[in-house]
Amino acid sequence: MGLQKLHGHSILPKKRSKKHPLNKEDKWNNRAISRDRVPAEHVIGAVKRFKIISNRYRNRRKRFGLRFALIAAAYNKEVTP
Repeated sequence: MGLQKLHGHSILPKKRSKKHPLNKEDKWNNRAISRDRVPAEHVIGAVKRFKIISNRYRNRRKRFGLRFALIAAAYNKEVTP
């Protein structure tokens, strides 16, 4: 199942192959997509450093939202001046 079926508004970069290299417009579009995606990937990586998403959460489910909100607040405090 592709990402387009799950989320219709997602934008995926175009892939090249040996027989079909990318033209300059496709390369520019891929670069624009990656430029938008990098900040989101940085946030995901920072949250994973707290191991709340990267590992199985073994504590009470009721507290998951609270802990995730605390981690998000700590990250936001670190990022904003």
